[in-house]
Amino acid sequence: MEINILQWIGYAASIIIALSMTMNSIVKFRWVNLAGAITFSTYGFLIGAYPVGILNGFIVCVDIYYLVIIYSKKEIFEILEVRPDNRYLLRFLKFHDAEIQKFFPGFTYKPEMNTISFFIHRNMAVAGLFLAHRTEDGSLKVGLDYVIPEYRDFKNGKFVYHRLSQRFIEAGFKKVITKGESKKHVKYLKKLGFVEDQDGCYVKTFESK
Repeated sequence: MEINILQWIGYAASIIIALSMTMNSIVKFRWVNLAGAITFSTYGFLIGAYPVGILNGFIVCVDIYYLVIIYSKKEIFEILEVRPDNRYLLRFLKFHDAEIQKFFPGFTYKPEMNTISFFIHRNMAVAGLFLAHRTEDGSLKVGLDYVIPEYRDFKNGKFVYHRLSQRFIEAGFKKVITKGESKKHVKYLKKLGFVEDQDGCYVKTFESK
């Protein structure tokens, strides 16, 4: 049976909508769902199924509304410093271990290594965990920079590596070093201004304001 172009549009819309349901990130869900709803709405009007077109047109408006709210909302970022042996810290690492291993394969927690340990809060909700230690040359080497799936929109990284940079400088750090443990992690680092060095590590120099 020959499939025409309108049927392909319908199949594509269904696939995109289904894909959106697999997204952990609210932002990604809204963008992918928006693309699916636009495609489905177009399909509905093209085949004369106006209820389908109108319903998905409404979903397009809803997705756009929430995306505007997400991008215009002013979020409050804070850090909560904790001791290396903090019980909640240990429980957090255990609970998120499977996800952490995807971005930091082989990661094992060594509390004696920590110079800096803090949770990142967004509007008082725990959004991520940052662990790092001082190297012999005074650099800040990141052991873990983990963000839970719901908050993976680079805002956490911008807060840590840009807005907290002066704090790191005052503590005597001139640069931060980390390894690109996975493709997604490398993409994240490059977007935040890290540059790969000759040893295969990623480096970002702190600039005084």
